[in-house]
Amino acid sequence: MPEDLMRYDVLAQHALRSVVKLALQRVVRDGLPGEHHFFISFDTNYPGASVSSRIKAKYPDDMTIVLQHQFTDLNVFDKYFEVQLSFDNISERLVVPFASIKGFFDPTVQFGLQFEPGALDDGQDVESTDIDSTGDAQDTDVPAPLSSSANDQASAAKASNDDTTVVSLDAFRKK
Repeated sequence: MPEDLMRYDVLAQHALRSVVKLALQRVVRDGLPGEHHFFISFDTNYPGASVSSRIKAKYPDDMTIVLQHQFTDLNVFDKYFEVQLSFDNISERLVVPFASIKGFFDPTVQFGLQFEPGALDDGQDVESTDIDSTGDAQDTDVPAPLSSSANDQASAAKASNDDTTVVSLDAFRKK
């Protein structure tokens, strides 16, 4: 099979991440419409992701946040968003690069997207943004995602060694 020099996998990931960004921008502008709310899973180790050490201790690799009723100070930037959430009645500021997002789900309309953040390839780079301690964006180079065949191999290898369980979000809904 010919090599994908256009990197359609990267282009598609970028386009789908734009959906998340546009949805969050709409929330900033108009608030959450109707019963819409978002589950957003992200890699807490991704460059530029910022959570407190207390939260990092609870969620060392990834975490899922819910943007529904109790969030404030949502700000959306070109490469990341930040939001204030309460964990155990303690307000926390989170900075989430769009490239760190693993999943986005709006259960109101059963709309979801899955991403593979931080996957490495054969050394080709794509531009990303790092957030310094002041919250200012700085351009940095971050390795691009795996090619689709390498992704399939990595996923298969992980699945064969992975004893995790996938739980549907429906399990957490009030009945």
